[in-house]
Amino acid sequence: MGLVYAILGAAVAVFLAGAGSAIGVGIAGQAASGVVTEDPSKFAKVLIMQLLPGTQGIYGLLVGFITLSNIGLLGGNAADVSVTVGLEILAACLPIGVVGLISGIYQGKTSAAGIGIIARKPDQFGKAMLFPAMVETYAILSLLISILSITAIKIG
Repeated sequence: MGLVYAILGAAVAVFLAGAGSAIGVGIAGQAASGVVTEDPSKFAKVLIMQLLPGTQGIYGLLVGFITLSNIGLLGGNAADVSVTVGLEILAACLPIGVVGLISGIYQGKTSAAGIGIIARKPDQFGKAMLFPAMVETYAILSLLISILSITAIKIG
């Protein structure tokens, strides 16, 4: 049963952070599409802004891979994981899952606002990127705590 909890932790990290990124990229993409319709020359700048919320999904995937590797599933020899250790792994995966979901969505909204800045003042691209980058900080912090927690858990 412990192995099930550990796999659930990996799935939660990937699923929640990936969902946050998908929603965030979609929000920013809607704003980007409107800008490119009016001025196709701004495509590269708004594409970068749209891609920013996609990082949370990458972070969740990274935590999922680290988890599956640590429990031996990627190597073909699954460890004998106790229920306690499985629950510890599940808890360690929650920060990036939950924060990835929330920050992905809000980074998408902030990116959409930044795309609005680029639409009117393309020379302010650097400033427009700072707003969604502030949201990114919290995704990075949750990634760090998830990785540190997972790698500190003694398995088997």
